[in-house]
Amino acid sequence: KGQTATMGKDSRLTFRRRHSYNTTSNVTRAIKTPGGKLAVQYTKKKGTVGKCGDCGCKLRGIKALRPTTNKYVPKRNKRVSRAYGGARCGTCVRQRIVRAFLIEEQKIVKRVLHDQQKKDKSK
Repeated sequence: KGQTATMGKDSRLTFRRRHSYNTTSNVTRAIKTPGGKLAVQYTKKKGTVGKCGDCGCKLRGIKALRPTTNKYVPKRNKRVSRAYGGARCGTCVRQRIVRAFLIEEQKIVKRVLHDQQKKDKSK
């Protein structure tokens, strides 16, 4: 109770910890207790949503959590039921699938053209 560092707007409140700087880990709220007193409550830092590994956009369907709480959350909150779910966004996955399909198609066309050329040479 020996701290004298008053907080922001309300001079009736003081910090409960020995940390007086206005940092993200020291954000507080003024709370009225059931007894009618004003008390300080420390807020936790906001979590961030995972980002797509290809384009860097936010992944939809994934909870924004701090790393420590993310460890204890079930798997269904950390990923989406899709290939690359939780690592890549849907548009990037679609692009990968289309790219792979077109590459395979190109290989087939190349093989067919090669076979046709062989037939023409043999005749």
